[in-house]
Amino acid sequence: MKTLRSWSAARPLWLSSARLEVLLLGVFALLLLGLGMGLRDPWPSDEPRFALVARAMVEHGYWLFPHRGNELYADKPPLFMWLQAGGYLLTREWRVAFLLPSLLAALGTLALVYDLGRRLWNHRSALLATAALLLTIHFTYQMRNAQIDPLLVGWMTLANYGILRHLLLGPAWRWFAVGCLAAGLGVITKGVGVLALLMLVPYALARWRGATHLAPLSGGWRWAVGLAAFLVPVLAWLLPMLLVARVDGDPQHAAYVREILFGQTVQRYAAPSGHLHSPLYFLGIIAVDWLPLSLLLPWALPAWWRRLRRGDGRQWLLLGWVVLLLVFFSLSPGKRDVYILPALPMAALALAPLLPGLLRRLGVRRVIFALSLLLAGILTLAALLALTRDPRWAVRIGETLDPRIWWLFLAIGLLGLAIVAATRIRHAALGWLLFAAALWSLYGLWGYPLLNAGRSAGAVMGEARALAGPDATIGLVAWKEQNLLMLEGPRAEFGFLQPWPEQYARAVQWLAADPAQRWVFIRAAAMGTCVDRRQAHFIGHANRRDWWMFQLPAATPGCIPRVSAPARVDDEG
Repeated sequence: MKTLRSWSAARPLWLSSARLEVLLLGVFALLLLGLGMGLRDPWPSDEPRFALVARAMVEHGYWLFPHRGNELYADKPPLFMWLQAGGYLLTREWRVAFLLPSLLAALGTLALVYDLGRRLWNHRSALLATAALLLTIHFTYQMRNAQIDPLLVGWMTLANYGILRHLLLGPAWRWFAVGCLAAGLGVITKGVGVLALLMLVPYALARWRGATHLAPLSGGWRWAVGLAAFLVPVLAWLLPMLLVARVDGDPQHAAYVREILFGQTVQRYAAPSGHLHSPLYFLGIIAVDWLPLSLLLPWALPAWWRRLRRGDGRQWLLLGWVVLLLVFFSLSPGKRDVYILPALPMAALALAPLLPGLLRRLGVRRVIFALSLLLAGILTLAALLALTRDPRWAVRIGETLDPRIWWLFLAIGLLGLAIVAATRIRHAALGWLLFAAALWSLYGLWGYPLLNAGRSAGAVMGEARALAGPDATIGLVAWKEQNLLMLEGPRAEFGFLQPWPEQYARAVQWLAADPAQRWVFIRAAAMGTCVDRRQAHFIGHANRRDWWMFQLPAATPGCIPRVSAPARVDDEG
């Protein structure tokens, strides 16, 4: 079994101490991923939904059967929302709590990639692989968001770490159990967490082919104990839910169980209702979203192939699992870019032994330099055109975003050009690191406050409350999660998934019970011809929609709007 080098024996990459290099990378990662926390509200499409569910857990105790407003929310398992709610109980600040699970998952993923890379190869390779992962656009962008997928990446990386510690550096049965346990936590975060166990498939193939660097394993019953650890978190969630649903006899709870176990797993994979793409969709995601890591593939692919032919078990397991994940999601008609995000840490780890040599190659430095120059140039040119010429595309963007965004783009672009000029081709990798630091720092510290009014519903819901007054009750019709989340004071709603005409009819009846102290907040498209807009109040435009408010005199008696909600998909903005 390969022994791990001590810190004192590790060869630093550019400083005098390997430990100091890891510390500096950790601080850099915290700043790159965390700057801006607390400066924005949850943004559509997914973030308000999960924050709303988490807030209902804290306020109403809906821990076992999550709620979105008055309705049960069965689209995702509850672990991510549990952690958001727990973050609020610790911080008492939703603007921090809703992003906290993603940040912790990102930092944990980076730490695991570094530690495993150091054990499999050395400090220099591990440090470069961790930095490459951190600076990949897809990773940085997604890990700054409060979606479920960053947490899933964290659990699946921990699962891979534990399983690989066993299969490559073992026997390590405790780590195998930890890996299986993490896969179970991935399942109650998002059902596909079970895919971490696919690592056993390339292991079996590599062992059959006599690959090297595999741990000598037997164990018999220990495999079953490890796999039983996978069931612990799953059953800890599933059994109480099933028991309560059976005992209370609530048909809504029974419907929730059917939907969460079948409708959101098998049905969504086999017959999705949205995000339909070709089987080659993820190749485009890898080429663009995985920049600059994807620029290394022309050099990495032949090197990987040589190592696979030599029977390097480390590459067999890492690359085999990445391929299996890509194949699994490519077979489903429904695809989103985040589906393959869990493959990115293992792809970066597979690059680890190649990176010290690749970054010395002139061709690699040239393409990284070109990427930095191209992105900085595009941002600068687009900002200058928008600020001086006001082209149509800039006007359209300005209709949904604050026009001052162009000053942010200009600042990032000019900083990028200055960095490119200073680092040149010789230090292209350092140039990308500095450019990424400038981009994400300005985006968090300047962009978050600038974009928040347009992307959050806070401003329009503040207008609604100002119009109605602090004591009036506002009823929501055809609402989105961000509306209910950001509305302060007394509120009511008439279902989220209910047809708009049904919501409207219930709202008008509700108005009649107390006309002086009740208002309806409604999406313009849901009013039809049933509301006299001369007696209604236009509240504002937010999240690409117009919003109005009215009281009972504005509603045409007996009129029901002949309108229907657009086809719903899980991440509709």
